[in-house]
Amino acid sequence: MAENLMVSADIAASGMRAQAERLKVIAQNMANADSVPTEPGKEPYRRQVPSFQNYVDAETGAQMVRVDKIVKDRSEFEKQYAPNHPGADAKGYISLPNVNPLIEMMDMKEAQRAYDANLNMLKTAREMNSSVLDILK
Repeated sequence: MAENLMVSADIAASGMRAQAERLKVIAQNMANADSVPTEPGKEPYRRQVPSFQNYVDAETGAQMVRVDKIVKDRSEFEKQYAPNHPGADAKGYISLPNVNPLIEMMDMKEAQRAYDANLNMLKTAREMNSSVLDILK
């Protein structure tokens, strides 16, 4: 019984690790939301998106989650007319990063809530494990 509760805690911890990694990627996107090229012909910062993967833990046989890879968002860059900018093309336009701060904030809230849900599951599993151990004394 106590072993099953520890496996539940391990599953929750894997979810917390995955969401923490997701939050790091979101923070990086937000930090670079205004990063434009300084030379003509260069691309601005491209938004990154993590993808998750389920896997079976060899030791416990439980389904876990992890960040599989971090891919670049291939959506188009917006153009802004700024003929005096050092990164402007021949027509006077610079490319802006494809980072939308509103989307990043929504993703951040979702990741935070998922992290909190996993944290609550971890706390509950530990409390239940302690209760089981108290009963067995």
